[in-house]
Amino acid sequence: MKVTVVGAGNVGATCANYLADREVCNEVVVVDIKENYAEGKSLDMWETAPIFGSDTRITGVTNDYAKTAGSEVVVITSGIPRKPGMSRDDLISTNAKIVKEVTENAIKHSPDAIIIIVANPLDVMSYAAFKAAGVNRNKVFGMAGILDTARYRAFLAEELNISPKDIQALLMGGHGDTMVPLPRYTTVGGIPVTQLIDADKLDAIITRTKKGGGEIVQLLGTSAWYAPGAAAAQMVEAIVKDQKRVFPVCSLLKGEYGVENTYLGVPVILGKGGIEKIIEIDLNETEQKDFDNSAAAVQDVMKVLDDMNLF
Repeated sequence: MKVTVVGAGNVGATCANYLADREVCNEVVVVDIKENYAEGKSLDMWETAPIFGSDTRITGVTNDYAKTAGSEVVVITSGIPRKPGMSRDDLISTNAKIVKEVTENAIKHSPDAIIIIVANPLDVMSYAAFKAAGVNRNKVFGMAGILDTARYRAFLAEELNISPKDIQALLMGGHGDTMVPLPRYTTVGGIPVTQLIDADKLDAIITRTKKGGGEIVQLLGTSAWYAPGAAAAQMVEAIVKDQKRVFPVCSLLKGEYGVENTYLGVPVILGKGGIEKIIEIDLNETEQKDFDNSAAAVQDVMKVLDDMNLF
């Protein structure tokens, strides 16, 4: 059983290392465009196998997608961060071209693969991969909800001084400022979080969650990688092991929640077939309005991509 991770940067390497350490699959192939970069990182990770007691073989290759043939899952972390002076449209154009090329190469050698997108802007890059892959929507989706939910749960655990293991939470919508955290669906050991924390503190945590990526950038001068890499790997594990996990995932909606042809974060059942079911929960008027606003923001960005006529 083989999993491919495209992009040997911090996020991709973290994802690959997680998959190997947990022995999620037999083989992980790491692909990068930079000469010898994936080979070097993969060799370094492989040399930890005797220490951690892992049997998973990690192989790195430079732009050689033939070595990825037969992959069950392909995780795409490729892309560049937004640089000073770069417009949103420039970023979308650059990363969409990268995602398009990577997706086409991956599908060529692994036509049955499930594709997980981690590249940003996440929602529109998931859409780009879907257009490039030409497969069913249940096989192309993005990682954002698990990361955002993990941040939300971590901040709640910190405030309540409890284990994050006991917190269950849900966020929906786009990845970024328009995400829709749902306190009504957040529990601590089955207890509604609203009974354990004041409204003003909860609002502050929600705001911090929305800006979670920016907080890391401000501290490090670069984007996060441990949590995003682990979140992507958790999705891979759910698919490879057919765990039927319920996760918030960036999925193409076709009428669900009243939204058409838009990639947005929603709760799904994740298993061997990829997204096996989109779960439609009841949203109150305020929640639905926030979700609709998030959808409109994502649709604006998707239109930018459509207008570029890359597909």
